[in-house]
Amino acid sequence: MALSPLFEKLTEALRTLPGVGPKGAQRMALHLLERDRVGGERIVSALAEALEHIGYCQRCRNLTEHECCAQCSDPRRDDRLLCIVESPADLLAIEEAGGYRGRYFVLHGHLSPLDGIGPDQIGLEQLEQQIVQGSFSEIVLATNPTVEGEATAHYISELLTPYGVNCSRLAYGMPLGGELEYVDGGTLARAFTGRLPYSSQ
Repeated sequence: MALSPLFEKLTEALRTLPGVGPKGAQRMALHLLERDRVGGERIVSALAEALEHIGYCQRCRNLTEHECCAQCSDPRRDDRLLCIVESPADLLAIEEAGGYRGRYFVLHGHLSPLDGIGPDQIGLEQLEQQIVQGSFSEIVLATNPTVEGEATAHYISELLTPYGVNCSRLAYGMPLGGELEYVDGGTLARAFTGRLPYSSQ
């Protein structure tokens, strides 16, 4: 039985976070109310500010509060390399691993016809425009090694064939079915170093 309707509302809100079940949400709510109300106010303030001001980079679709994100605004990055990832979490994992200094494009998902997610929903028209306007020598297909991720990489490779750009796929030192954001930095860095040409054939 809940302590109060507002407490129930708070725990339900906390359950929207990934990996948080009923008990975990209850513990968080009790901690904030009993021991750290100031911390709760900081969370509320930071979340409200982030929701109001953070949008998508106009170039790569990464999360940012500016027109262009830090990676796209950095003139020291290699304009000949473009890495395509499924989510901002994957981009962050690659950045933390180090070793890659090219540009990015964030799909915000993967192709999944059964869920109604097609090329338009993951920004492939915008990706094509970037390929036409840019001078990329290599496209790194860093979608996750899942069935949907592999299908997405295959589709993008086929889509980009007419433009004559070289596509490569990460050499994964991880189990099939894993996701980039959960891979340790050393494994991810080695996967980038050992990437191989990708063929949709």
